[in-house]
Amino acid sequence: MKNTLSAAVILIGNELLSGSIEDRNLAHIAKTLEVKGIRVRETRIIPDIESEIVAAVNTLRAKYDYVFTTGGIGPTHDDITSDSIAAAFGIPNVLQQDVFDIIKGYLDNKNIEFTAAAQRMAYAPEGAEIIKTEHSIVPGYRIDNVFVMAGVPRIMRQMLEGVIAHLKTGVTIHNAAVHANVGEGEIAAALELIQNAHPDIDIGSYPQDTDSVISQYRVIFVVKGTDLTEIDTTCNEILAACQTGRYEAIKI
Repeated sequence: MKNTLSAAVILIGNELLSGSIEDRNLAHIAKTLEVKGIRVRETRIIPDIESEIVAAVNTLRAKYDYVFTTGGIGPTHDDITSDSIAAAFGIPNVLQQDVFDIIKGYLDNKNIEFTAAAQRMAYAPEGAEIIKTEHSIVPGYRIDNVFVMAGVPRIMRQMLEGVIAHLKTGVTIHNAAVHANVGEGEIAAALELIQNAHPDIDIGSYPQDTDSVISQYRVIFVVKGTDLTEIDTTCNEILAACQTGRYEAIKI
């Protein structure tokens, strides 16, 4: 799509790879960025291993406009994201005194000891831009085009609210959908012709289970782009090729 920016998301955590915890962050990040004209083009789920984090960060920050990481900035032994981000940039991971003071003040008010382990949350790579929000005591931070956020969904969302203000934005990406009673094999050739005729539009085809709560139709065609007129034209062409179904706009 023209005039849009690109992003990658790195989901960090052994628990994600083992299936102990299901990711709830990627979809929210992608939908939030899309409204700002930023398209998530790649995501990686990687373990709590410094070399893996360093390799992923350095590869993706060179490839995309933005990189967003989630996970690994808490107080436990496996929270090594900040150390790893610092290593990726070749700089030390240092105490952020203002963050330290905020966390300490919060815990003091609750009569909770600010342990050495908890103090790890006040560290970030040297020179990082700390991004504070009204709702999260522990902030996220930015270094160059890499934004580092927590893995806990509620906290990540709060951090992302603060991050958004620091992003350049592209043209808003709009979404629409065609619901149709047609098999993908029946429509594949026509769909390819329609896609080729609209190179600035993305068309995705998603078959539905018979018990789907999303649609009573066999397949949903999701159409994305920055030009509302071209989106409408594309949807109508798909609907005509299917010969049955309905065209339903999706607002996000």
